[in-house]
Amino acid sequence: MPDGSDLPRFRVTSGAAAQVADIARRQGKPGAGLRVSVSAGGCSGFQYGFDLADAPEADDLVVEAGGTRVFVDPVSLDLLAGAELDWNEALIGAHFVVRNPQAVSGCGCGVSFAVA
Repeated sequence: MPDGSDLPRFRVTSGAAAQVADIARRQGKPGAGLRVSVSAGGCSGFQYGFDLADAPEADDLVVEAGGTRVFVDPVSLDLLAGAELDWNEALIGAHFVVRNPQAVSGCGCGVSFAVA
């Protein structure tokens, strides 16, 4: 697991942690965590991915927050360094949101972004 000493930390808000725990409980997997990933694609170049995972991979960064865990692979971590995972509830629906200081632009849906 990378120690992140040369990269700013990836943070998880208490609201996001509570939602991860709730989603895991509703899926019948109370010990599962949320895998946050970045892949090429989307309308802006990169897109965020969110998936429930039973356990981290050997080289994942594991962020423990609010009694739950969030997993980030090393490749995604390069594009998520210094970012924050939060939970947003709005009239159009509730969803995870990533506040990423490396993103220079994004799409209207908030799941894709571009870096400089």
